[in-house]
Amino acid sequence: MPAAVLWLISALVLAGAEALTGHLFLVMLGGGALAASLTSWLTGWPQWADGAVFLVVSVLLLVLVRPALRRRLTPATALETGIKALEGKKAVVLDRVGHDAGQVKLDGEVWTARPFNEGDVYEPGESVTVMHIEGATAVVLKTGL
Repeated sequence: MPAAVLWLISALVLAGAEALTGHLFLVMLGGGALAASLTSWLTGWPQWADGAVFLVVSVLLLVLVRPALRRRLTPATALETGIKALEGKKAVVLDRVGHDAGQVKLDGEVWTARPFNEGDVYEPGESVTVMHIEGATAVVLKTGL
């Protein structure tokens, strides 16, 4: 079997294996094998030259093309929405926050609140951080602790 056909089969196998992984590594090697297949078919170079073409083209694809392609194909980190977006935000105490009751202003909205630590009490005007949301209640901790 001619070397060009073997390189072409290698390129197809690598591209098919890439479909299983999705890391864009094997497809770059497949591109190198395709380039080696083309040079083997178009030129009469010896086998080591085809191997050198495979190596050079594969390395160039891995270094130059793969990072840019991964950036294009990888989705940006999703923005947090809902109550997860409120965790870690600052709020201002409106009504005394204690074990039983309290209110804070968070992102322009009034929320019921309770302290993160059972014994803590926060007075109106104090700045607090939202630790998490439980139902419709913001669990808060005093800022700077």
